[in-house]
Amino acid sequence: MKLVKRLGEAGNSNSKSKGDCHVKIEVKEAEGIDFVLNSKVKVFYASSIEQLCRSVLVFFNIKNALVEINDNGALPYVLAARIEAAVKAIMQTDKDFLLDLIPENNYQSTKRHFRLSRLYLPGNTPYMMLNAGIHQPNAIILDLEDSVSIQKKDEARILVRNALRSQNFYGVERMVRINQGQRGVEDLSYLIPHNVHLILIPKCETVDGVLLVEKEIARLKERHAIVHDIYLMPIIESALGVENAFEIASSSLNIAAMAIGLEDYTADIGVQRSEGAIESLYARMRIVNACNAANIQPIDSVFSDVADMEALALNVKRSKELGFQGMGCIHPRQISVIHENFAPDKKEIEKAKKIILAFDEAERNKIAVVSIGSKMIDPPVVKRQLKILELAIEMKLVPVNWRDCDEA
Repeated sequence: MKLVKRLGEAGNSNSKSKGDCHVKIEVKEAEGIDFVLNSKVKVFYASSIEQLCRSVLVFFNIKNALVEINDNGALPYVLAARIEAAVKAIMQTDKDFLLDLIPENNYQSTKRHFRLSRLYLPGNTPYMMLNAGIHQPNAIILDLEDSVSIQKKDEARILVRNALRSQNFYGVERMVRINQGQRGVEDLSYLIPHNVHLILIPKCETVDGVLLVEKEIARLKERHAIVHDIYLMPIIESALGVENAFEIASSSLNIAAMAIGLEDYTADIGVQRSEGAIESLYARMRIVNACNAANIQPIDSVFSDVADMEALALNVKRSKELGFQGMGCIHPRQISVIHENFAPDKKEIEKAKKIILAFDEAERNKIAVVSIGSKMIDPPVVKRQLKILELAIEMKLVPVNWRDCDEA
């Protein structure tokens, strides 16, 4: 460990920093740790906050320092992250102060996990993480890229790492959007050992962007003896990315889905996003087609107006009609609207049931061709209907034993 400067700071202490804290550590000549705490909950938690702080300092072998913490209700994992970030602003060290992985976070995801909704959470804003899982999106995205300023990216990595270990997300899929290029590769060491389920690769334009991330994930998995799958989701945000969509989508077996980011895409081609979205129709259809050809999920862009639920519902219906299987969201209130409008309707469910039952009967009778009336049903159609029913069961629109119910 090498001391590089005498003062380190991390965190936030402004009026919008609910659930956060600001930590300042100054190395001093005199022996001992001097501790100053400003907190509304000081009377209740001063002792435990000081104890945690001293534990982190002992871990990093800091013996002489003035520590000032301005606390605004930060949970222990947030406090630990901010203290560690302040320490690492002072010294060069490869050590990480890790809190225990809580049992509630010891679960995995699957490649075919339904991803109708993915809730973006800024990676340096802890209060937004607190109850995110309670809203039950299909996934949460802890974001290290666009929502984090360049000055805060190093400390955001530590906070996101601690959140993966200590913040209960109530069973939803845990994604992280890394940064671009080499910074994104460096992000991975803070994520892969801590049970992240899926990595989003932003502004992906070529296969090389995927392979760079995949190579580093493989190295870290081997180093930490990780055997479970960690999935990838490239985000296409440029004209070049759109033109390379299929090559990107099919570049790795670990890719579970591919998304389009329309804010950056429309900026790249020099147009404004419109309500009708005609300017992005070509790009969106390229993404849908590429994903289906590669047998992965096509995921649509976020809808940025968090106040207009009617416009969001219309946008989701258009997205579904184009073939997308989910979209991002930036506010919890968008989740239910996205789910309701991506959900199979009654007509779709009844059609799917009819085709599956016909397929079952053909299999029982060892008939190679499935038909309903005079219409022939080929395997891709059956596969599509199975997906519809799986989604309907997942959303509790149809009981698991629907065959028995229908026959009764």
